[in-house]
Amino acid sequence: MAINIFLFVWFYFLYDLGDRFFYTRHLLGSALAWARAPAAVLNFNCLLILLPVCRNLLSLVRGSFVCCGRTMRKQLDKNISFHKLVAYMIGLMTAVHIVAHLLNVERYYNSWHGEYDALSMALSRLNDSGNTTYLNPIRSNTTTPNLLVFTTIAGITGVIITLALILMITSSMEVIRRSYFEVFWFTHHLFIVFFAGLVFHGAGRIVRGQTNANPPYNITFCKDHIEDWGKNKMCPVPQFAGGFPQTWMWVIGPMVLYVCERLLRFIRYIQAVKYRKVMIRPSKVLELQLVKNGFKMDVGQYVFLNCPAISQLEWHPFTMTSAPEEDFFSVHIRSVGDWTQKLISIDKGHAQIKLMGVDGPFGTASEDVFDYEVAMLVGAGIGVTPFASVLKSIWYKFKDSNPELRTRKIYFYWLCRETHAFEWFADLLQVLEREMEERGMGDFLTYKLYLTGWDQSHATHVMVHADADTDVVTGLKQKTNYGRPNWDKEFEQVCKENPTSVVGTFLCGPVVLATVLSKKCVKYTDMDPRKTKFYFNKENF
Repeated sequence: MAINIFLFVWFYFLYDLGDRFFYTRHLLGSALAWARAPAAVLNFNCLLILLPVCRNLLSLVRGSFVCCGRTMRKQLDKNISFHKLVAYMIGLMTAVHIVAHLLNVERYYNSWHGEYDALSMALSRLNDSGNTTYLNPIRSNTTTPNLLVFTTIAGITGVIITLALILMITSSMEVIRRSYFEVFWFTHHLFIVFFAGLVFHGAGRIVRGQTNANPPYNITFCKDHIEDWGKNKMCPVPQFAGGFPQTWMWVIGPMVLYVCERLLRFIRYIQAVKYRKVMIRPSKVLELQLVKNGFKMDVGQYVFLNCPAISQLEWHPFTMTSAPEEDFFSVHIRSVGDWTQKLISIDKGHAQIKLMGVDGPFGTASEDVFDYEVAMLVGAGIGVTPFASVLKSIWYKFKDSNPELRTRKIYFYWLCRETHAFEWFADLLQVLEREMEERGMGDFLTYKLYLTGWDQSHATHVMVHADADTDVVTGLKQKTNYGRPNWDKEFEQVCKENPTSVVGTFLCGPVVLATVLSKKCVKYTDMDPRKTKFYFNKENF
């Protein structure tokens, strides 16, 4: 934001006060500075917009600079939020830029037709044998503002860029992205058109400044002596030229990085993926166990999957539920949209999926779980998947007596709307429950399952079996809770049991829950550095 403000102010005053643009300013008024300052900000933000979506670059940075600490890594986990903020700035500056240039075109047209003062008329009618040193791009009485916009390089590319930007921004709205993902996916690839138009946009050189004269041009005197232009040595006929296009210099680096990113994705796409196991879990959850040569992962990471039988171009992110210690990687896919429904129907119909493209793995906030002494893991619905990987890895570390395990306490919360959703994950919790008891570490893992939706028949069934040793829903010793957690109570318990610890709070779930938990982390973090501190982390795709 500071750089954006600096660029805007610097270029605003450059065009509003600079002698080189004195005559241009006289012709266009303050709209000149209001057009050029946003253009400078746009160049900077177009440099930034591609970087947050270079997933391999972010994973490399995240893995290479562990010494930078958790604060730096947390910022990298907000790459999509940063991408959106940059896009908002591009949209805002584009709107200002367009309005200012529309006013400029009108001023050019009126100046050519002599609707302003004599100086504006004289500047508009300047000409030379090659028609290259003019100031006003309108060069004849037949040129209208519409003709200028739709026949010049700057005008045509500006229209194309604007249309592409409008389509990308509108299709990125939450309601469209969730309900019509394909519309969002395909429309977003108009960024290719956007950047192509952007590179050529400045080649039109519509905004022109005065070139250097020898001897130096005396604006103060010459602006009031139009009749002396070319006759008095102090006042040669002013000559103008458009600035050298600079946008390509801002965006060439990120464009090369992004091309390399896409090449790497393509190489990963053509690498063979073998199916180890495919099965349908309860609640329409598809489990895929896959094997790929040279594939290495860490806990909580995610991959992008592509099924050519459904679409050659669509890639969707899925958190891996397997542990790094396993010789395969797995994902659990819930039926929530057209693509996932088609994938599950292909499996149900026993159709052979000839090819599955896999890109990744990519780092997320959950990678840092083992950097904390105490961890609170909160999953909502299918959002439990990154923590399946974490809990499996813990089981392997205990099994192998791994001395590098720093974490000494984990609190796990899982919120679900229906009972069937618990079934595919309960077996892992049962194994962990038994393993902890055998090792005398029953206090290591505290888990609480919350059912947020039920009917009367289920309530009656629970009441009948209320005295059973195990839960009627999951078969676990820990009984299922009904309703939503009292987060104040939970955080108070964590503080009481861990009075001097640094607690990492990890969420894979909705934004509403993220807002609640982030506020609780702030509320229950003690100002005394020797006491409990909470750090909030959220999965972002």
